[in-house]
Amino acid sequence: MSRSVFLLGPGFIGGEIIDLLLTSKYNVTTLVRQESAVAEFAQIGVKAVAGTLDDASLIKNQVLISDIVFHTATADHLPSVEAILEGVRQRTQMGRQTIYLHNSGTSLIADPSAGEYESDTVFDDQTPSQIDALPDSAPHRLIDLAIVRAQRELATHAKMAIMIPPVIYGVPTRQKRLSIQLPTLVRYSIKHGYAGQIGKGLSVWNHIHVKDLARGYMVLLRWMEGAPVEDVAKNPYFFCENGQQLSWGKCAAEIGRILKGAGKIGQCAPKTIPEANYGDLFGGFSEVVVGSNAKNRASRLRQLGWAPLEKDTFASLVEDEIPIILEEKGDFNGYASVVAS
Repeated sequence: MSRSVFLLGPGFIGGEIIDLLLTSKYNVTTLVRQESAVAEFAQIGVKAVAGTLDDASLIKNQVLISDIVFHTATADHLPSVEAILEGVRQRTQMGRQTIYLHNSGTSLIADPSAGEYESDTVFDDQTPSQIDALPDSAPHRLIDLAIVRAQRELATHAKMAIMIPPVIYGVPTRQKRLSIQLPTLVRYSIKHGYAGQIGKGLSVWNHIHVKDLARGYMVLLRWMEGAPVEDVAKNPYFFCENGQQLSWGKCAAEIGRILKGAGKIGQCAPKTIPEANYGDLFGGFSEVVVGSNAKNRASRLRQLGWAPLEKDTFASLVEDEIPIILEEKGDFNGYASVVAS
């Protein structure tokens, strides 16, 4: 029998996961904001329910009838996570097992370097104590902790995992959406006429293509389906990175090279972004989101047989993402939405 999936966030990451779920014959339902999207998803074999992340009753009731739940909409919306966990709790009381996969991000492990240095610290998902030692005030940690505590409470029937991706890049198969961090730096650079970086650009993040991330989710799901609940409960954390560790300065230099070649800026060399311009990035979160160190190692997925297959970050920028950005119209005034990374 095909298992039922409820997915919140059928966009950049979630849309790619949906395609893989359909290929594997899961019954998929997703949450959409507009009624018009219901018919669009029906055309690809997905049931869609219209609502928002604040519709707690709708989310909880959908979880009640779903074997598997994905939350890839945002890493920072506690009410929707609480609604999922309440649905899982009620399923547990009925003796039903649930799998819950949640998308966090490596801003969780970011430091305050602001581009001034590269850190030697590398987080490894085989060592959950590294993550458990993070302060409750770390980005995404409040939401992640709600899941960790619920896992302990509901471990007899619930299997929960927190995926922690780094810089996500690439273009999904079906929807020509873009990620957050690098496209924002590209748009900033076009607007201001230079390739921008935070501080000296020395801080480093790992990277992952959105298609490799989606495949990582499927590898994780299949393991969770077969693993005993006590094995899943031992460690909820999974990184997903492709082996690339790139400084923000190197990314800025490549953006500068591509944009100069396209005639959009006058020189390749990056320049430091003044704090007064952070409103054209991520506001007060700019130094964390595009200027910190967040180095990590996805040991656990690799042990499960996952491996990255897609093109690297710079090939994707020049071939896929920047050509889409160059076609965009209208003013760019920073990334105003909640940051998922």
